[in-house]
This record gives sequence, structure tokens and C-alpha cells, in this order.
Amino acid sequence: MSATEIQKTRIINELRDFIRKLLQDPKILEQSLAIARQQLIEGNNQAVMAKIANEISDTTSVHIPEDPAEHSEADKLFLKLLREVVQEEQGLY
Repeated sequence: MSATEIQKTRIINELRDFIRKLLQDPKILEQSLAIARQQLIEGNNQAVMAKIANEISDTTSVHIPEDPAEHSEADKLFLKLLREVVQEEQGLY
């Protein structure tokens, strides 16, 4: 396996584990969206996204490292999708 294939496999496994966690506890999505809605009022810079990650880690079974440099691809994708969903909601109102 090449390094690229290994990286892709690792990312797929991370996402798979994360999706499993969401399916096992659907409240994670509700809580995460509520946190994102509340925090994104302050903007969507890296500091705000770090606050969102920390609060999600503190209040759910999802663990996102405190340091954004340590975020996995799955962490980054989840935070990005939360931001997009909240921004789309705000665009509808």
C-alpha cells in the first residue's frame, strides 16, 4: 500500500468510527448543533471553532482534541459541516 492509500484508509476508518458513535447516540448531533449555533454568533474564526470543539468534547462522548493542530480529518470535517449547516440555517431566516 502506498502512503496515500494508507492515509485514505485511516480517514475512512476514523469517519466510520465517528458515524457509528453518532448512530449509537443521536443526541450528539442535537447537542453539537446547539453548541455551534450558540458559538457561531461570535464569528467562525479558528478560536470560535476551537471553542465549539472543546464544548462538544466536554458535553458529549465525542472527543475532539483541544489543539486544532491535533484535529483528525474526521474532526475537521465534522466541525466544517457543523459550520455549514448553521450558516445554511441562518441563510433561511
